[in-house]
Amino acid sequence: MDSVLILENFIDGSFEGCEFHIDSYCPATGQINARIPDSGKMEMNQAVKAAKRAFPFWSSLSFGARGDYLLKVADLLEARLEEFAKAESRDQGKPTWLTRNMDIPRAVLNLRHFAHAIPHHLNTSSVKPELGVVNYTTREPVGVAGLISPWNLPLYLLTFKLGPALITGNTVVAKPSEMTSVTAWMLCKLFQEVGLPDGVVNMVFGNGPNAGEALVVHPDVPIISFTGSTATGKHIALATAPLFKKMSLEMGGKNAAVVFSDCDLESCVSTMLRSSFINQGQVCLCTSKIFVHRFVFEDFIEKFVNAARSLKIGDPREEDVFMGALNSKPHMEKVKRYIGYAKEDGGNILCGEGVDMLNVPEHNKGGYFVRPTVITGLSDDSRCMQEEIFGPVTCITSFDTEEEVISRVNNSEYGLCASVWTSNLGLAHRMAHSLKVGTVWTNCWLVRDLDMPFGGVKKSGIGREGTQDSYEFYTDAKTICTKISN
Repeated sequence: MDSVLILENFIDGSFEGCEFHIDSYCPATGQINARIPDSGKMEMNQAVKAAKRAFPFWSSLSFGARGDYLLKVADLLEARLEEFAKAESRDQGKPTWLTRNMDIPRAVLNLRHFAHAIPHHLNTSSVKPELGVVNYTTREPVGVAGLISPWNLPLYLLTFKLGPALITGNTVVAKPSEMTSVTAWMLCKLFQEVGLPDGVVNMVFGNGPNAGEALVVHPDVPIISFTGSTATGKHIALATAPLFKKMSLEMGGKNAAVVFSDCDLESCVSTMLRSSFINQGQVCLCTSKIFVHRFVFEDFIEKFVNAARSLKIGDPREEDVFMGALNSKPHMEKVKRYIGYAKEDGGNILCGEGVDMLNVPEHNKGGYFVRPTVITGLSDDSRCMQEEIFGPVTCITSFDTEEEVISRVNNSEYGLCASVWTSNLGLAHRMAHSLKVGTVWTNCWLVRDLDMPFGGVKKSGIGREGTQDSYEFYTDAKTICTKISN
């Protein structure tokens, strides 16, 4: 058994112990991986005080000076990619090849991208000679930013918030998920190593009701960026409404794919396999329901199920393992419960949980594994077609017409993303304009450009993230009008 890590909060440039701790488990084995500070109001107050004290100096630095710190951290992170990749895999449950090729490189990119891109955004001006005035705008950092990041892409999404918050001059108090805090704690060592001024970044570990609640309602934290479940996002919105904080909420999804009969079926199946089951289906953008035109429905089902059955599930350290473990035992139980709901609602389990044997190495028997599961025969209003499962479960149904499928896809409380598969460019554009979601991919999935807005509609979120959108979110616009002539 590997040694258990004892994590500490990072407050005002120093690592601080905590009296109480939370056990964090290795999903692939079910054994304790780390003990996380069970922080609360006291620790959060200390962190916010430190961030508030650091704000005047940090916000007075130039973009270039702030960017240099981010670039130095990115360089150190890249140099230690393998160390971080292994730690992220062990802590989260996903395969190491995935953290090595996606999670940690993307964290490096996040820091570099925002350090380079945001300083080049221009303010606006307007000269009114008839009035003898010139107007111009500035964008100023908001203050102490509260960042709450989730367990599915721990360092990936934490740096997606840290990068723009810091480069724009805000100081930060971050609360990572208590289930995946290890790489955030490791990142703090890099901040310390590059000499980041004390108090600019503070990392307070703990659960939502204690640490998270103390952060979002703190009167000296005027801006909150949250990624997580819709239920938690709703609670944060209600708790902070009387405080009039700036808010960005990236929440749940029930993402659909629409497969027309004229698409490249081989390419579609291959990509849909990845979009349904990568990271154990634990990506907010994963495809969880697929609408397939009746002409190719049977062919698609046969190819997709055969491909899903061929995916290897097991020890995340093995290079040929496609799916590791779900992040926690309660989450595994939730996913299995939804598969049970599918049976109750008349669905057919074509492969996966309860149908195919799960064979994992002996040392992984206590892990939280679920095979990729494909379900057909469900009505659009069934629980598995409407509610977020956030696991390796995909429901497939048929459709006949364009108008029909648009209505059925839009019949959802969520609106994060969708993908459309067709060789007809006109049809693709009509679909993209008709679907009520934040992002539509055509004949591809998860092709991300950090300069493009990211976010959802309806219960999938409020606000957008990306170069321009993050710049605007983490700053306040000010108009200055100066008399220059009589």
